[in-house]
Amino acid sequence: MNTSPARGTRLGRRPATRRLRVVSALISVASLVACTGGEAPAPQPAPASSSPAASDASTFTFGTAAGPRTLDPALANDTESYRVTQQILQGLVGVDPLTSEPTPLLAESWKERDNGRTYEFRLRDDVTFHDGTTLDAAAVCANFDRWFTLPREARSGVSRLPFENVFKGYSDQPEITLYSGCTARGDHTVELRLTSRITGLIPALAAPGFAISSPAALEAGAADDLTEERDGVPISRYAQAPVGTGPFSLVSWEAGQVELEFYDAYWGEPGEVDRVIFTTITSPDSRARALKNGRIDGYDFVSVDSAADLARNGLQFLQRDPYSVLYLGMNAEFPVVDDILFRQAVAHAIDKDALIDGRFLNGTKSARQFIPEKLGVSTEAVEDYPYDVELAEELLEKSGYDGRELPFYYPRNVSRAYLPAPEKVYAELSRQLTAAGFVLKPVPIDWSDGYVTAVQQADDRAFHLLGWSGSYQDPDNFVGALFGSYSEEFGYDDPQLFSKIDRARGLPDGEERSAAYADISAQLSTRIPAAPLAFPISALAMSARVTSYPVSPVMNEVFNRIDLADVEPRTRPST
Repeated sequence: MNTSPARGTRLGRRPATRRLRVVSALISVASLVACTGGEAPAPQPAPASSSPAASDASTFTFGTAAGPRTLDPALANDTESYRVTQQILQGLVGVDPLTSEPTPLLAESWKERDNGRTYEFRLRDDVTFHDGTTLDAAAVCANFDRWFTLPREARSGVSRLPFENVFKGYSDQPEITLYSGCTARGDHTVELRLTSRITGLIPALAAPGFAISSPAALEAGAADDLTEERDGVPISRYAQAPVGTGPFSLVSWEAGQVELEFYDAYWGEPGEVDRVIFTTITSPDSRARALKNGRIDGYDFVSVDSAADLARNGLQFLQRDPYSVLYLGMNAEFPVVDDILFRQAVAHAIDKDALIDGRFLNGTKSARQFIPEKLGVSTEAVEDYPYDVELAEELLEKSGYDGRELPFYYPRNVSRAYLPAPEKVYAELSRQLTAAGFVLKPVPIDWSDGYVTAVQQADDRAFHLLGWSGSYQDPDNFVGALFGSYSEEFGYDDPQLFSKIDRARGLPDGEERSAAYADISAQLSTRIPAAPLAFPISALAMSARVTSYPVSPVMNEVFNRIDLADVEPRTRPST
């Protein structure tokens, strides 16, 4: 593959990436009635910013559902961390705003050689990091080699990191890693070598976890030495002060708020936003009120309960194509859960349409597999489990389930793309499973108290609610990341499945690869390590001053591409 972009700096007002309007088709007022059941999250006001959103016309204030866990993208795996880091750091490959296909970014072109075992990247020659150092091939290789040699202590306590998801293993796992090495062939040419083909490599490198950091800053911040802690999460000094090549640099990261400012020497499109403030507001109702009263300019994860009110007030919605999956996780290490009859009983006990109705925005679809339909993987061979309480009761009895309590973990005080109202979703799932004879023990955990860590490690847990948001367009981003190897989240060990996923990862694009992923989906549907529930629609809400926002199914939403009604775009001499 060889691709090259047009060169030069754009001047004046750019074409809008996505003009905003009130999307009446997004919501049906009849479906927006509040649901009963479940525990509503307590409103949590955001910390007051130093000035209201509208006081500085070039400031964009965004309400987030949770704070970032880290600002080191290589060690992140959560949406809110990536939402911030992708403003600060960039990777070799970008994402086309219309198609979500790979597009040049720090690499202006690339070539594939040796049947997919070698890639040559040609870097832009006009890029500096925020610390003034130059982006060159040596800097890129320093990042790849850092990811490859991450010490065990830096990657422990975290679910599979981006490098492991794509390259399978690290330097201390030579028998499984697909990474061979990185060499600087001159100042601006990078040679990346693999032990075998990774068909989705180029799309994967567009994921925020592969953003390039300043090697000088990594060294100065002891990036892999997680000796500090923030909100109970071990992090390094670098994770609190990342240095990249993106349009914005970090000003401060405090409890509940992150502030960024435009980097004057940014190589790309300058845009209109000088200052970005991310403010944490965990309650979706509180986020809606903050938008209506002008304290924020926009927010993510609009809830069903607030959508109708926002529409009545004339505020703007922007809908993403569904690219995340909500699932009911099952822990095969818990007694009885490892019995296939028990898991089949679970599958038949769930009424997915009833679960979705009134709890998710219109357009959300029930899920039979873990791969979104956008990726074109057939569901014909996927086992369907129609809602049937009597059959669920019969299977449960045959499984030998003795009525013991089944701990069911679910998050509180958070909204995710795949789970906008976790308490209400848990309440309905609990009702359905209880009706089929399951005895549940609810275990609510605040998201900010380490919910993800709790459900992705060995524990006395039968069920949990979680989901996966795709960060690049490839089926491996879903089934490989979730089920490509043994994980304590599911306690599920299936060497045959792992082998199939390994093989599919390296097949050339085409019918054989699509068929391989369809077969993987079919096997997952018959063995049920987890139950896919829904492909949710997620939506953002924006104030009237936001005339364009770069909405993306993979959430590649960088704020220099925002248009504001009351701000003129920056201009500068072309280079």
